[in-house]
Amino acid sequence: MKEQEADEKVIHEQDKIIAACGNDCSACPRYVKHPFEKTDNELLHTAELWMKIGYRDHVVSIEEISCTGCKRENWCRYHVVSCCQEREVTNCGQCSDYPCEKIWECFAVTKSFEPACRNACSGQEYEQLKRAFFEKEKNMNSSGSSL
Repeated sequence: MKEQEADEKVIHEQDKIIAACGNDCSACPRYVKHPFEKTDNELLHTAELWMKIGYRDHVVSIEEISCTGCKRENWCRYHVVSCCQEREVTNCGQCSDYPCEKIWECFAVTKSFEPACRNACSGQEYEQLKRAFFEKEKNMNSSGSSL
């Protein structure tokens, strides 16, 4: 696998960019890779929202909240990026062991934040986060079967 491909770890499905865990990077308010650049004000708003939701215990810096996609050196709570790279798949949905314990835990923890998102977010913010994070399983199921 080429180094650049290993660093990217996304699939382009129509207008979606599906990450290793099933997040849709194209909808993510943290994703800043071209053509999805965000202003400093947008990123600061996201950092504040992350604290209100409970994703972080303080407002993080713009540098910390910014994301350019899955990379092995990025911190991944579920270790799915490393696992996908070791198995030479772009995301968990393409793995012969899908769904495994790691991705089920990822789905469950992500879903546990949905009520806080509904309470802390505007309707538009919630819809964006729903598309970005709460449709992981749907994205995995469609990405695995479409390749």
